[in-house]
Amino acid sequence: MGRRKTGIFVPLLLSFVIIGLDQLSKAYIQSSMPLGMSIPVIRDVFHITYILNPGAAFGILENQQMFFILVGIAILCAAVYFYPILRRSNRWIRYGSALLLGGAAGNLIDRIRHGMVTDFFDFRIWPVFNIADIAIVIGVGCIIYALLFKTEIKDN
Repeated sequence: MGRRKTGIFVPLLLSFVIIGLDQLSKAYIQSSMPLGMSIPVIRDVFHITYILNPGAAFGILENQQMFFILVGIAILCAAVYFYPILRRSNRWIRYGSALLLGGAAGNLIDRIRHGMVTDFFDFRIWPVFNIADIAIVIGVGCIIYALLFKTEIKDN
């Protein structure tokens, strides 16, 4: 019996789920907390802290919104351009690309709407981040894993 093929539909659905979860969580934080508020979940370990990030990870390239918007648009364009290759790629590439795309789109929406990204997961030893950031990191990790260990492309 052959494996069930997911093609690109399930990964594309995953991208939309990431965008939805990211935007819903950010809207909830924005509507229920004042900017700068921090709620301890596990005191001194994990807090929900509402901040607006004008930069990228770790606050680098602060206030370079046009750059980040252009990078986000470039990622979306690359996904469309590489769609035929992604359809034939292994699952690690497809799902990693879907996570990367969903995360990039989630943060791009924030940058276009607000000029900054809403972050709220605060582990106190790491910069504050959001669901889109998690998706981007996991997606890039999946792609790196695939490139190092799973490089075949299907012929179908």
